[in-house]
Amino acid sequence: MNEMTKIETTLKDWETDQEVRWCPGCGDYAILKAVQRTLPQLGCDPSNTVFISGIGCSSRFPYYMETYGFHTIHGRAPALATGAKLANPDLDVWLVTGDGDGLSIGGNHMLHVLRRNVNMQIMLFNNEIYGLTKGQYSPTSREGTKSPSTPVGSVDRPANPASFALGAGARFVGRGFDVSKNLPDVLKAAHAHQGAAFIEIFQNCIVYNKDVFDDFAAPKGAGDRQLWLEHGKPMLFGDPKTGLDKGIALDRDGLALKVVDATEENWEEAGVLVHDATNRVIAHMLVEMPFGPFPMALGVLYDDPRPTFEASVAEERAKSTAGKTANLAKLLGTGQTWTVSGTAQDPV
Repeated sequence: MNEMTKIETTLKDWETDQEVRWCPGCGDYAILKAVQRTLPQLGCDPSNTVFISGIGCSSRFPYYMETYGFHTIHGRAPALATGAKLANPDLDVWLVTGDGDGLSIGGNHMLHVLRRNVNMQIMLFNNEIYGLTKGQYSPTSREGTKSPSTPVGSVDRPANPASFALGAGARFVGRGFDVSKNLPDVLKAAHAHQGAAFIEIFQNCIVYNKDVFDDFAAPKGAGDRQLWLEHGKPMLFGDPKTGLDKGIALDRDGLALKVVDATEENWEEAGVLVHDATNRVIAHMLVEMPFGPFPMALGVLYDDPRPTFEASVAEERAKSTAGKTANLAKLLGTGQTWTVSGTAQDPV
């Protein structure tokens, strides 16, 4: 696989002439602009980029990107994206899905694209509801969610997309939310990762699940409710205007995480952890932190590359064909063969 040749583009080069049609106020608008602003900064080439989606509100994404695109069927985008990457490993593949498309009907396909480590960026828009089909509860809906399919409240325990990705063997797991100024940084880190990069993006559904993420995403007091992780930096959070005053430390007695009082001056004394994006165990603990007692862990939670699926397939092909000459006629005549004689008028 060749390294991407960087070119100069602007946001306008990534916009199509299609009318963007989501509900007014939908978080998808902010995600679309974040992607369109990020790709020029990465030096990406629209003619070498493809966006592949399944079914759902998020899956309209390919229509609005001036690239190649494929709007596939429900839950099967990972399979189509894998095929595209194997056919042309040099393509820059972005997979767009939602919590219903990617974790319900497409859950098994998502598992396999992650465990195989196919080199692509996977953006899962999580709004904790089925938006396109009019507000039914989804795999990520919280317990008690009232919807047309759960009129007295959901009794399901919700799936945790980031935890699912880690369990499936993903080598990159990131988190952001639609209107965050830090989302482009997560997208850039995912693009730099060689392998399946899974990004959970919390997305506000203005119609069926409005402001469900305000508990951590609302601007007022956000510093106390968001832990933005950066490799090699202490896990500190708090109001940036008054100074970071809390941190995440390891409770060595219970092998669990805990919140401690800490500042940028005394964080080492307080036992605050330094984020190591290659530490899979800590990544699991971060994505499972219960919100409320803990902040929401955001940014790059895990990043530890390994050889990609398509590179391994290409290597296997090269070894199996080394020193051999392709001969289709010989192949078709190998093994058990027979000759059919007679005419159509002959009795059976």
